[in-house]
Amino acid sequence: MNFMDAVKSCLNKYVDFTGRARRSEFWFFVLFNLCAQIAASIVDAIIASVIGFSALAMLVSLALLLPGLAVSIRRLHDTDRSGWWILIGLIPIIGIIMLIIWYVSPGTPGPNRFGADPKGGFAPGPVPAAGYVPPAAPSAPTPPAAGAAPKGTRPWER
Repeated sequence: MNFMDAVKSCLNKYVDFTGRARRSEFWFFVLFNLCAQIAASIVDAIIASVIGFSALAMLVSLALLLPGLAVSIRRLHDTDRSGWWILIGLIPIIGIIMLIIWYVSPGTPGPNRFGADPKGGFAPGPVPAAGYVPPAAPSAPTPPAAGAAPKGTRPWER
């Protein structure tokens, strides 16, 4: 997922707290949010120096609050954690560190309780090389000859 796709996805799903978000989607939106905040603060400072007051940075923060919260919760879902874990960020220092660790950790492979894998398909184990042909299934054992006792029932085979 590239930068523009991630930002479009987050803004389109601005109140969608269900499903999962890839790491790239989350971190690209964090980058977009940071750049938007810096740009709004610069413009805010210029406007405030001319007319004395500007609330542009506050409006940008307010506009990006719900999409940021939604993508954060979807990112926690990708690591198979409830969205309520976002409240751990209220614990000073340790809570933020825990959230960052969860945000950078890879999501659970394959579907989890919050939905399908956002990366697509699920391939358990290594992917075979091109041209790999799996071995044929073993044939069924041949039945014993007529009148022969099954193996392990003769006294000397015990």
